Amino acid sequence: MQRVVLVVDAEVDASQQQVTSSPTIERMVAALRQAILVEPAGASTSQPSVGNPALFAAATPSIQVFSVSQLIHLEAIDHASLLSLGRKEKSDQVFFCPLTLNLPNLFTWPGQTIYQQCREVDVLRQLVEQQFAWGTGDGYYWLPIVLTARGPLYGEVIALAAEQGGDKAWDELSQFSFCQPLHVSDVWRQPLYELGFRLLRSLAAPPATYLLQFGFQGQTICFDRLWPFPAAPAIASLHVQTPDLFACHWLCLTRQPIRDLVIAASAPYQVLQSG
Repeated sequence: MQRVVLVVDAEVDASQQQVTSSPTIERMVAALRQAILVEPAGASTSQPSVGNPALFAAATPSIQVFSVSQLIHLEAIDHASLLSLGRKEKSDQVFFCPLTLNLPNLFTWPGQTIYQQCREVDVLRQLVEQQFAWGTGDGYYWLPIVLTARGPLYGEVIALAAEQGGDKAWDELSQFSFCQPLHVSDVWRQPLYELGFRLLRSLAAPPATYLLQFGFQGQTICFDRLWPFPAAPAIASLHVQTPDLFACHWLCLTRQPIRDLVIAASAPYQVLQSG
């Protein structure tokens, strides 16, 4: 049986498995739930998937949602049970899908390294400055990078939906609203693609949906940070991009193919105006 464990930085009703303290995070969970139910592992391809030999017949997955605080209070034996990849049946498989960087360092799991790297924003900025000779600083734009087993696909840039107060903490993206697509000139687009590709390769990033957060210093792009999951800005892709960024994340985690990212013809484009 397929088990999926979602972890969020919000309050969760244990009995109802619903986020109770953040409408934005609840939308993220709902979108990922939908993707999991529509595209169970092994359902969309007849060919063996790279790095995932244990494909199995599609079945209704068991989806559990935990808050970070609930995860912290689990006993060590429960941690082992929660993330155990030991299987009683060949068809059993566990997918751990955190939608937050604020994970306790109480246990290990396959994606732990990339989450820790992305959490250390200052260290990541220093790497970008030293290895890639890029400027760094605060930014308010997000380039989606869907890293499949065969390579990256780049989505249309996401931006703030409107002018919003700059006094909020940028680590708490659930406070904001976003829009996609944002038209970006090739003068900026191609360097962004190159930075994303080189950074993910340098970090040995596993297949997933990533958001590269960036900004401007005059007419020059500056790197802000990297999100290793579809964070709050990814909500802008719902009903705009096919597959949306949450579906992309699940397809990447389960090593299923994604051929292209398509923006709806009815989606209005905005034009990026740099600072």
